[in-house]
Amino acid sequence: MADRVHPAPLLPLSTPPAPPTDNSDAAAETAPLRSTSTPAPGASYIVHVPKDQVLRVPPPDRARRYSKLAARPARRRMLRRACCGACCALLLLLALAAAFVGAVYLVFRPRAPSFSVTSLSVAGLLDPSPAKLHAAVRADNGANKKVGVDYRGGGEVSVSYSGLLLATGRWPAFYQAPRNVTLISMPLTGKGGVALTEDQRGRLAEQAAAGAVPLTVEARVPVRVRLGKVLRTWTVDVWARCEVTVDRIDGETTAANRGCTVKAKPLWWWW
Repeated sequence: MADRVHPAPLLPLSTPPAPPTDNSDAAAETAPLRSTSTPAPGASYIVHVPKDQVLRVPPPDRARRYSKLAARPARRRMLRRACCGACCALLLLLALAAAFVGAVYLVFRPRAPSFSVTSLSVAGLLDPSPAKLHAAVRADNGANKKVGVDYRGGGEVSVSYSGLLLATGRWPAFYQAPRNVTLISMPLTGKGGVALTEDQRGRLAEQAAAGAVPLTVEARVPVRVRLGKVLRTWTVDVWARCEVTVDRIDGETTAANRGCTVKAKPLWWWW
C-alpha cells in the first residue's frame, strides 16, 4: 500500500555544450536531462510496489488472533491425518479378526448340541399341593469332532402345559467332551397348586384318557465352547425348546418327542 506524497520540484535542465568547431570523428556528448545530484532535504517520492510483494504485518492487538488463524490449517491437516490413520488401523484390525474367526471356523466346524426328552414323570398335577416332575434329558454332542461344551451353573429348565407353567428346575453344571452323549436327570418342582381353569382341567382329563398329553419342556443353559485345548468362548446362553407328548399325568411315563429346537447366538462368542 503506497502513501500519496507530493513530488519534489524538478531541477532546471543543464545547457548542452556547443558543438565542436572542428570536424573530428569523436561523438558529441550530451548532458543528462536531469541532475544526478543529491535531492534536497525533505523531498519525497512515490514508490509503486506490486501487491504480491507487499508484506503485511498485523497490528499488535491482533497478533495473537492472527497466529491462531494461521495455525488452524496445520491443526486441521494433522487432525485429518490422525482420523484417517485411526480408521485404517480399525479396518485392518477388523479384517484380521474376520480372517482369524473364519480360519477357526474352517478348522473346528462348531455345531450346536442337540437335546431330547427321554422320560418325564408327573405327580400331583391336579392336586392342590405343588406339582412334582422328574425329567430325563439327552444332550448329544456327537456332531462335534473337536469342540467340547462346558455347561455352566445357573441353567434353568421348565415344563408347561398350554402356556401354563407347571414346574421348574436347575440344569446341572458339567463338561461334555466331543462326540459325547450325556443323559441328564433332574427334578422339577412347582411353586404351588397348578391354577388350571375348568376348561383346561376338562381338556387335560380327555387328553390323559387318550394317552396323549402335550407338554412343553424349555431350557436356558449358559455354556462355553472349547475349541481344542486352547481356544474357548465366553459364556453365552443356549435356548432349547422341546415339544413332547406323555401318555399319563400320574406317574412314570415315556415322552414322545415331537421336535426340539436349539437357538444360540454365536456372534456373541469371544476367544
